Amino acid sequence: MPELPEVEVVRRGLAPAVSGARVVAVTVHDERALTRHHGSAADFEAALTGKTLLSAVRRGKFLWMPLAGRTQALIGHLGMSGQILVRESGAPALRFERIRLDLEHPTGQELAVVFADQRTFGSLAIDALLPTPDGAPGGFGDSAAAVPGQVAHIARDVLDPAFDDDAFRAALSRKDSAVKRVLLDQGVVSGIGNIYADESLWAARIHPTTPARALATRAVHRLLAEVRAVLTRSLAEGGTTFDMQYVNVNGQAGYFSRQLRVYGLAGRPCGRCGTPIVREKFMNRSSHFCPRCQRKR
Repeated sequence: MPELPEVEVVRRGLAPAVSGARVVAVTVHDERALTRHHGSAADFEAALTGKTLLSAVRRGKFLWMPLAGRTQALIGHLGMSGQILVRESGAPALRFERIRLDLEHPTGQELAVVFADQRTFGSLAIDALLPTPDGAPGGFGDSAAAVPGQVAHIARDVLDPAFDDDAFRAALSRKDSAVKRVLLDQGVVSGIGNIYADESLWAARIHPTTPARALATRAVHRLLAEVRAVLTRSLAEGGTTFDMQYVNVNGQAGYFSRQLRVYGLAGRPCGRCGTPIVREKFMNRSSHFCPRCQRKR
């Protein structure tokens, strides 16, 4: 599933294409791409046609585009294999194209934004915008203190200027569950999935099953620093691509897979100590870690 870096790369590519653009036509090819939308395909098409998109915004793994008037937004989640692509107006339909928006940019350029999804776990929807409880911007890409209702329960991510380090440390101190489980909890901290949890815990030398409450304050600060460092490096490389299921808005892959230290590297030597990387089952997925560098204490 695309995580914070991948979704942020998509947002950055989408922003100049959609900001101020008017929706001139909407085509829903597959209603399965509207599972998060409370209404029919016809309702979705009618509600968007003629509207102006103001910007592209992200919180965690969610994207949204506020509509003029700022009472509603077009919200998107990529699921496992969703892609949002910017194409020339009139470009042929893609193999897994589910929804297409034909736009007219303020410059007069005509273009298309395509939502494609091979596995159909992603979705687009129109949702109401709600004020943020803390009064800070709802997400990256827009200064408005508003967030879609479907995203309101999602915590801020560690790269968000409004993220509260002390509140995160306090949350960990109340958790008996494994620290990796907490990192994956989008209600505590958003945007982190399996890849970046494993990479960050390796960098911080913390075993993934260490009880969150057992971490000292210094260890929590080290973990936060490493999470930020890993996400920032991935952003610089355009995210992580496996099997071309994640690409940016131009269909290009990310290259952070070349910098992975533990994820997907079971049996290979640890880059710090040479001990073979271990893969273990964890929450219906896998954890990758170094049994020497990340000893469970």
